[in-house]
Amino acid sequence: MLTRFFLAIAAMAIVVVSSNYLVSIPVDVQLGMFDLKEILTWGAFTYPFAFLVTDLTNRHFGPKSTRIVVLVGFSLAVYLSLKLANPRIAVASGSAFLIAQLLDVSIFDRLRNGVWWQAPLISSGIASVIDTAIFFTLAFAPAFVGIDQFFNQADTSLGFGVPFLSVGAEVPLYISLAAGDMLVKMLMVFALLAPFNLLRRVIADRQVVSNAAA
Repeated sequence: MLTRFFLAIAAMAIVVVSSNYLVSIPVDVQLGMFDLKEILTWGAFTYPFAFLVTDLTNRHFGPKSTRIVVLVGFSLAVYLSLKLANPRIAVASGSAFLIAQLLDVSIFDRLRNGVWWQAPLISSGIASVIDTAIFFTLAFAPAFVGIDQFFNQADTSLGFGVPFLSVGAEVPLYISLAAGDMLVKMLMVFALLAPFNLLRRVIADRQVVSNAAA
């Protein structure tokens, strides 16, 4: 049991480390009229795995233990952001991660006894929206430049205009990036239902374990 718990922590650590690195790398690809570097970062493809780890941990260990895994991930997110980026990014990354993951834990636990796909789909979907909104707003919106000023850092705001999702009306870059990030995260939420369904067959449900032990 303890080994599985540390495996969950290790899995979360891998996701957080890779996502914090990849979120700074735009997808520098041109697909017809779409310039993806104004829409996406590679972190959008890796971060949703954090919700997969959280949901499987919640299913096996319950919300109390899952919150410990989330707090470890939160600590890593803040530490790595401080090392790899500026304090404003660290504040945005840590805040978004902690709030979204704890929300995911609560929603999943409420829905866990329904149809198998309902809890991971709804909890990860809602949490992804919250995570994206908090991160991109705190990290890049000009309204929060005061965070940079507080830490005496260069302004990280991305308020200059670009076509929305590379084809629409002009909007601040951080809004286009947030929208592209959200689209990919939603696709990943659906895609990760397949590994969740596979892994739930080999990772025991805590209720099944409790009933067997009774």
